[in-house]
Amino acid sequence: MSTIAEAATPNAVGQTYPNITAIHNDAHVAGWRRVTGAVGAAGGRMFLQIEHGGRIGHPATSGLMPVAPSAIPLPEQIHTPAGREDPVTPREMTAADIRETIADFAAAARRAIDAGFAGVEVHSANGYLLHQFLATNTNHRTDGYGGPVRNRIRFGTEVVAAVADAIGAERVGLRISPGNPVNGIVEDDTEEIYPALLDAMAGRGLAYLHVALADPAQSLFRTLRDRWSGILIANPVLPGETLPADGGRAAGERLLAAGADLIALGRPFLANPDLVERLRTGAPVNPIRDDFLLYKGGETGYTDYPALAPARRRP
Repeated sequence: MSTIAEAATPNAVGQTYPNITAIHNDAHVAGWRRVTGAVGAAGGRMFLQIEHGGRIGHPATSGLMPVAPSAIPLPEQIHTPAGREDPVTPREMTAADIRETIADFAAAARRAIDAGFAGVEVHSANGYLLHQFLATNTNHRTDGYGGPVRNRIRFGTEVVAAVADAIGAERVGLRISPGNPVNGIVEDDTEEIYPALLDAMAGRGLAYLHVALADPAQSLFRTLRDRWSGILIANPVLPGETLPADGGRAAGERLLAAGADLIALGRPFLANPDLVERLRTGAPVNPIRDDFLLYKGGETGYTDYPALAPARRRP
C-alpha cells in the first residue's frame, strides 16, 4: 500500500488553515514518525505532500503576514481560529524570500525522510503558492519570476530541483491541477504553461507526476501523458466537486484507460475509512459533510465518518 500524506507546510508563514500539519521543526518530525511507523508496520509506504499556502493564509492563524508572488488577496473569506474572516493582502515576495522559501522546501524534504517517509510530493496545485506563480491572475511580477511562461514556471522548477538535490529525484513527486479555479485561480494559458512545466522537469528522474485533472477526454490530459515518460498518477475527484456516489471508481477507470498508471483518491478516502471495501463491493460512499473539516485537524468531519455496518459487507 502506498499513501500520500496531506499537505504539510515547509515553514510557518506557509500555514493555510488552523491545525494543519507541518514539517519544519523537530517536534513535527517526531510526530510524523509515529504515523510512518504505524504505516510501515502494516506493510505500507508513505510520501509526504509539502505545500506552502502563499496568499492562502492569515495572521490570525500563523501570526505572520502571508507572502505571495504578488500583493493580490484571495477573493473570498478564509478560515481562521475565530471562524471565517476577510482575507489580507499578502506581501509580495522579494528575491530573498524566494531563495529562503526554496531552501525551506529542501529542508522540509530532508526532515520528511528523517521522519520515515519514502519521499515527498511537491504541491504545485489547487491555488497554493507554486500554483500562484503559474497563474496569470496571481502573478503580476515584472522580474525573472513573472510575465512569460518561462518565467512563471521558474519558481516551481527551482523548488523541485532543490528538493531533488536534497533527497534524490527518485524520492520526489510533483502535483499539478491544470485549469482548476479553486482558491480564486485563473489561468489564461493552461494549454501552454503545463507542457512547458513538464518539459522543464524532463530528464530529472522524478518519482512521478500527480495530475488532478478529472476528465480524460480533455486534450490536455493526452498532451501531458504523451509528454511525461515516467509514472503518471491521476486524481479524478477534485476540490469543490460533489463526491461521486461510486467514490470516483468510474472516473478513475476512465483515466486508467486513457493512460494513467495509478489513481489517487483523497477526499473519498477521508470520508470513507473503508473505501477499498466499498469500491470492491459497490456499496455507497459517505457524502462529505464539509470539505473544510477534512483538512483543518480535529476529529469532527475528519475521523468520525462511519464504516459500513457488518450486515452491509459482502464476502
